[in-house]
Amino acid sequence: MTPAERLRALADADDPLVLPGVYDGLSARLARQAGFPALVVSGYSVSAARLGLPDFGYLSQTEVVDAARDLIAAVPGTPVVVDADTGYGNALSAARTARLLHAAGAGGMILEDQQWPKRCGHMDGKRITDRADWLAKIRAVADLREEGLDLFLIARTDARGVEGLEEAIARGREAAALGADAVFVEAPVDEAEMRRVAGDLADSRPVANMVEGGRTPLMSTPELAAMGYRVVLWGISGILAAGHALRGAYAALAATGSGPDPSALMTFGEITDAVGLPDHRRLEERYSG
Repeated sequence: MTPAERLRALADADDPLVLPGVYDGLSARLARQAGFPALVVSGYSVSAARLGLPDFGYLSQTEVVDAARDLIAAVPGTPVVVDADTGYGNALSAARTARLLHAAGAGGMILEDQQWPKRCGHMDGKRITDRADWLAKIRAVADLREEGLDLFLIARTDARGVEGLEEAIARGREAAALGADAVFVEAPVDEAEMRRVAGDLADSRPVANMVEGGRTPLMSTPELAAMGYRVVLWGISGILAAGHALRGAYAALAATGSGPDPSALMTFGEITDAVGLPDHRRLEERYSG
């Protein structure tokens, strides 16, 4: 199966497809080694890790594609969904973004309806495009399948926080009718809204986004499965954990001058194993004189 076909099969399995957010080669390898069969590239996390900037519209198309290409190469054979923000322009731009991501090895993409510059879906001040403009982007990407360029397309709408839940659900239904593989209503604010989204979009592989500190209540995979969600994103858990660990390690080093407690660190051997040093040693031996 192609990466997109594998993502569809995983989303239609008995349990929801849980996608941990990754942002570089190391995070991708560690998530894969933890047992996740597929991954999602989080724009929030890439912006923080690559640029040291908030998810506030600073990340460009080429930076997202470059980050995706690098981490996809680190986990060959693993389907990866990439957060492509708004597609970085109009419908033609969204199609070009899809082509670039497909060429980079991506199995899927997330395409949202915010106006540019976009921002994290759990921040204030979001603005959305006209429904027709967003749907044109969805159609442009879905139409690429006619030429063999297939991606698992997640249609994300931020309309809940701007025009209300009814508009968000209506947009999601239309996106699914145009070929979106899954529908992602961002930032429902309570369990009742979560149930409403999953119920009204039951035939459209509804997506739940779990954001620590965000506006949506955090729920377990079994709870979300019982509601009917087929895809679950934990997009920023990795960068939050990494940020916490880095801050603690650097603070300890600055305070003591002798480095952090070894119990709080991966060992040298663990990290070299995580990035595949034994395999590279074998290759070196194979090709040495």
